[in-house]
Amino acid sequence: MNETTDSLKNQFLVAMPGLQDENFNHTVSLLCEHSDNGAVGLVINRPTDLRLSEMMEQMGLEHDEVDGGAIVYWGGPVQPERGFVIHREPGGWESCLPLDEGLYITTSRDILGAIGKGEGPKEFFVVLGYAGWDAGQLEAEMLHNAWLNTPLDGQILFGIPAGERWQAATRLLGVDVTQISSEAGHA
Repeated sequence: MNETTDSLKNQFLVAMPGLQDENFNHTVSLLCEHSDNGAVGLVINRPTDLRLSEMMEQMGLEHDEVDGGAIVYWGGPVQPERGFVIHREPGGWESCLPLDEGLYITTSRDILGAIGKGEGPKEFFVVLGYAGWDAGQLEAEMLHNAWLNTPLDGQILFGIPAGERWQAATRLLGVDVTQISSEAGHA
């Protein structure tokens, strides 16, 4: 993918209050890719009912060292069977994409095996599925005031509960988004 000069890769994409799509209402997505060909993001604030230990058991992976309360997140509507591990610490995982601020996304099974044995990254969470936008689609949605972008903040990813991530990400904008109209205006 060729990155555009105005790439939003490695930023948060924050759903505006007026975004009515139930899939993305009040979501925060981590944009992993953004180019002239489109964009790919992972929703980071939609926990599912699936426990990580249950998922790993279904995959036949050891999970003795997994926190019993760890849950899996809904990453988006595209390929909901595809898993992504958002984490710190690079490790030697087979399929690992480095992002900014010491952040990585790994899609290979080996990282889950390491996590199950207590040998994986200490800060991580797992999402299933992703959000995708065709060429020009995300830019058009932004022009229609559906999304705003903010800098990536690792504290929001790993230090704030999922239910508070949207509000925390909106604070990065420096404005009260609840006071912003859902109608786009042009000067």
